[in-house]
Amino acid sequence: MKLLRILPLLVLAAVFATVARAADKELNLYAWSEYIPQSVLDDFTKETGIKVNYETFASGEEMLAKLLAGGSRYDLIQPPDYIAEALIKNKLLIALDYKKLPNFKNLLPEFTKMPHDPEQKFTIPYMAGTVGIVVNTEKIKEPVTGYKDLFQKKYKDRIVVLDDGRELVVAALYTLGIGLNDITPANLEKARPVLADWFKLIKLFDSDSPKTALLNGDVDLGLVWGGEGAILWNEDKKFQYILPSEGAHLFVDILAIPKGARNQVAAHKFLDYILRPEVSAAISEEFPYTNPNGEARKLLKPEQLANPASYPKIVKKLDTFRHIGESSTLIDELVTDLKNAK
Repeated sequence: MKLLRILPLLVLAAVFATVARAADKELNLYAWSEYIPQSVLDDFTKETGIKVNYETFASGEEMLAKLLAGGSRYDLIQPPDYIAEALIKNKLLIALDYKKLPNFKNLLPEFTKMPHDPEQKFTIPYMAGTVGIVVNTEKIKEPVTGYKDLFQKKYKDRIVVLDDGRELVVAALYTLGIGLNDITPANLEKARPVLADWFKLIKLFDSDSPKTALLNGDVDLGLVWGGEGAILWNEDKKFQYILPSEGAHLFVDILAIPKGARNQVAAHKFLDYILRPEVSAAISEEFPYTNPNGEARKLLKPEQLANPASYPKIVKKLDTFRHIGESSTLIDELVTDLKNAK
């Protein structure tokens, strides 16, 4: 009789063990589009047997809304720094097991213990960068040094910008001498007329691949991610990348394990894998953002390190975005209003 009572338990334990083993063979990744090379995912699968399911988002706010609504099916996420800060405050990230991350030592110290994760408990920097202006110098002969030079009536319908409300609001605030994290209702109202004028000039809003319109010749100027600017510069040196004189900021995109992740072993394996110098350097080869991995930088070619969009000459300290709470809703409302009125 004892054996009969024990058998169902043994069967149940075997089922759970099988499920656990199956879970370790899969990784559900939620990340930016055009940011992780497919070759890196494929090589990781070849080495570990872990299949990577790669789902993408277009903005940090989209990611945050999905996770707050219970998007716990993901094992690894790639939020920007300020969204990671919100996730940490809401206790939606799992503390990392650094015993499983021996390659963490490869990171440059300036990219650890940053404001979004001061205790370095929850996040691993993936890539960093700036938001700057790209100019096709074959078409635009006048000097462009900042936002006021970019958004001129003579450039109407020749401009592409990121489809990112906060980036656009911050650009407007910079021209008014207001700090990038000083997002208040009063300051948003100050930014409204600036943005209203700008939006009349913009041909295209595109966060996924703003470089495409520039490469195709559909536009001649853009407000783009630094990595996109770097790809353009690699394609043709006529594409000049400029950090706006009024102000620019440093963004850091990170990787983290969300609360409820089922495949945490697989997530840690992937984190340590992309921290390998050769893997991180391969990521830089395809997506030339600012690499926070010091050992990987040693593997980059001199021309990669000389790319002015990947590693711009920074004359003053760049700040990072901080989580602004409900003010992000006010930004969305403002930008939506202005787009509808365009």
